[in-house]
Amino acid sequence: MRKLQFKTNVKCGACVAAITTEMDKVAEGSWQVDLSHPDRVLTVNGEVSEESIIKALDSSGYKGERI
Repeated sequence: MRKLQFKTNVKCGACVAAITTEMDKVAEGSWQVDLSHPDRVLTVNGEVSEESIIKALDSSGYKGERI
């Protein structure tokens, strides 16, 4: 299974809720944000393209950078 990680500007639980709809469209629930990490790392498991994840974040008003 493929694992992608992104540094994000998702800061809190409300932010995670804000991206949930778009992220579930592309990653079908196989994602999580580590809010305790300084870079707020978004981890996505599965066959999902980097571009679709970044687009989902952008459409939710957030940014992501592959790490």
